Amino acid sequence: MFFVDTIETAGLGNRSYLAGGERTAVAVDPPRDIDRVLAAAARRGVRISHVAETHIHNDYVTGGLELARLTGAVYLVPAEAGVSFERTPVHDGDRTAVDTGLVLEALATPGHTPHHTAYALEQHGTVAAVFTGGSLLIGTVGRPDLVEPRLTEELARAQHASAHRLAGELPDTAAVLPTHGFGSFCSAGQGTGTETTIGKEKASNDALTQDVDTFVTRILAGLDEHPAYYAHMAPANSAGPAPVDLTAPAVADAEEIAARLAAGEWVVDLRNRIAFAEGHVTGTYNFEADGQLATYLAWLIPWGKPVTLLAESTGQLAHAQRELVRVGIDRPAAAATGEPAAWTVEGATPASFPRATFADLAERRRTHDRTDDVVVLDVRRASERAAGFVEGSVHIPLHALHRRLDDVPPGVVWVHCAGGMRAAVAASLLDAAGRDVVAVDDSFAAAEPAGLPIRAA
Repeated sequence: MFFVDTIETAGLGNRSYLAGGERTAVAVDPPRDIDRVLAAAARRGVRISHVAETHIHNDYVTGGLELARLTGAVYLVPAEAGVSFERTPVHDGDRTAVDTGLVLEALATPGHTPHHTAYALEQHGTVAAVFTGGSLLIGTVGRPDLVEPRLTEELARAQHASAHRLAGELPDTAAVLPTHGFGSFCSAGQGTGTETTIGKEKASNDALTQDVDTFVTRILAGLDEHPAYYAHMAPANSAGPAPVDLTAPAVADAEEIAARLAAGEWVVDLRNRIAFAEGHVTGTYNFEADGQLATYLAWLIPWGKPVTLLAESTGQLAHAQRELVRVGIDRPAAAATGEPAAWTVEGATPASFPRATFADLAERRRTHDRTDDVVVLDVRRASERAAGFVEGSVHIPLHALHRRLDDVPPGVVWVHCAGGMRAAVAASLLDAAGRDVVAVDDSFAAAEPAGLPIRAA
């Protein structure tokens, strides 16, 4: 018998896999923090004999190279991927024995990248599963626009062909095991569910139910913004990432925190948005450790800018460090744990701002005799706003807000997103810039029932 263990990286919307038999196993698209993969192998009592990459990743730093070095595993990387380190180049049709009766076959599936390769897992000659990386996902495919804008349409057509290759060559019963598609911005759309098969995808995936021209037209029209930090991931992965260092950062006291803020560095408060709104060090930004910390902090922060982390506990700090190394923010400049009173220099008072609901906003609009000092700021992405927005609201997506603070009209800014997390980040940016802000911590679905007029784009 064989096994396949899934290693979730929920904050990035990705999965990695460990698959093997009684003695040896292959790790597919491993995360940067490889201790999780090693722990999975230890639980199974197997040796990692191979590490396989489906492509050079654009959304996270791989742990593949370090995992192969530590375990002595053969490192399988698509032959056409330009890398600067020693590896075993993989070509279409290459077959690799993983364990007794267990074989991995490489299948060229360009589209997400030009060199993308899927791996079919055979047990005694029968394909039981296929690791599809960023090719065929659950209900969708990996986006084709992350490599080079001029290649986007060509890669979209390649995605269609690759999906049809997998559907045509593999049995309907084969499990489809993608890396992306669980909230990842590498996905061209968001499918539903957590597991699927080739047969299920034949019936429901647009890449397999639409003709190529319809598919390409629709996929290109639906492409949304992707995180700015993606530009740094492929170069890091091609060069060969360094091992991670998850030891505790240097401790910063209140004076050092103030000095770093004065120097223009980023000081990030990891506590939940309720606690941050109630009290925080003036000038700090709020990225909740339990939210999509890595995605949004890496998206917004100027690349390479020193970051100091403020956490309520050492556990929260350690969790954040692990999240951030996955996207190339390797070492915090400093850190502190505790609460704002300990992080604030003597004589200073922690800052705060109010939180509200859409019902509060509607009431404010109804009862106030002037509306020009109430600014409703929508920080959702353009695709979200297109489905409906609060009439009269200003639109600046969160990922652009730190560069466009001067574009926010004067007045008290009531900032909202779809659920509250991004609004909290935006409120912290505005608060740090000296604006009067109210964070709308509510579901956008509540806006219209509250009495706010909603318009469609």
